[in-house]
Amino acid sequence: MTSKLQVTLPKALADQYGIRPGDELQWIAAGEAIYVVPTGNNNLAQQPRAMEDRLELFDQATERQKRRQRKAGKATSRSAARGWKREELYGRGLAD
Repeated sequence: MTSKLQVTLPKALADQYGIRPGDELQWIAAGEAIYVVPTGNNNLAQQPRAMEDRLELFDQATERQKRRQRKAGKATSRSAARGWKREELYGRGLAD
């Protein structure tokens, strides 16, 4: 982060996501995180993901949340207490 609040993107990430100088990036607040999403034709975030990929991302987010709750001294909830399972989240509203 520079004194002008500019961020430098590592070349490896820019290459991985097809980001080039002059490309627009979208900054999205997401709780304690900020998502940086390339806009335009190279936007990989809008490409459909396989069920396994989405469940893996969900598991990663759940683990991050559990770590934050443990750090804050809060108890974590169990799926039975929620009344739903993670697999059910990705089956809703999808055409078969």
